[in-house]
Amino acid sequence: MADDRVEHLTPEQKAELEAELDELEGPKRAAAIEAIKTARSFGDLSENFEYHAAKNEQGLLEARIRKLRHRLQHAVVVDHDTDDHVGPGSIVDIEDEHGERMEVTISAVGGGVSPTSPLGSALIGAGVGDVVEIDAPRGPWKATVIGIRR
Repeated sequence: MADDRVEHLTPEQKAELEAELDELEGPKRAAAIEAIKTARSFGDLSENFEYHAAKNEQGLLEARIRKLRHRLQHAVVVDHDTDDHVGPGSIVDIEDEHGERMEVTISAVGGGVSPTSPLGSALIGAGVGDVVEIDAPRGPWKATVIGIRR
């Protein structure tokens, strides 16, 4: 893979990725192989929809496994144990210049804002009261950090 940048993960995030990889390499891979075996028994492979669908699912599974292995290989575990500034795993309350508040979780693992995204990279290292400028695709905007927790 061409993208060899380091990814900062909390111990919990790394464990989550490792658990997903274990699930994919174990039971999910076994199920995919069994589905191909079953579909193959249906006869002529050239017109066997079940076989082609099972092979496609196996390809998607193997691609996800490769991606997870790559992420874990290039991961650096950071134990962000302070609420003084924003880091991986932080839950940040911000208020934009129009008074709208939102809660942002800095997470490289599903459900959060990636630390490398425009919002995530603007918030990393910020403290309560800091005003950050976010270079978003729709144009820059500012937000004030009003709370940080883990």
